[in-house]
Amino acid sequence: MRLVHRHGGRERVLATRVETADSVLAKARGLMFRRSVLDDYALVFRFDAPTTRSLHMVFVPFSIDALWLIEGEVTRKRRLRAWTGLGWGTADAIVELPAGAADGVEEGDVVRLEGARESG
Repeated sequence: MRLVHRHGGRERVLATRVETADSVLAKARGLMFRRSVLDDYALVFRFDAPTTRSLHMVFVPFSIDALWLIEGEVTRKRRLRAWTGLGWGTADAIVELPAGAADGVEEGDVVRLEGARESG
């Protein structure tokens, strides 16, 4: 499974090690208590419908890039700082990436999960 960014007719892979947080427990835990993530890692939270969704960085000791998506279109992008970051946006999916991995991604771009379904 991989996470692909499309912008202006170009495509690039943001992550090849992708986990999905589909269960209530996986969504609640997110990246908490991990010491780090690999450079080509993404955690994808999928939901049934778009609504305002928030992220916090409590117990996450490293900064991340977060993308809020509606049907694959980026509605918000934010860098969240370790321990204290907080962000929210409207989304039916949220993607968490290592800080810097979403450089070049802009609101309105398309980010899609491709390949086999995997749950966490």
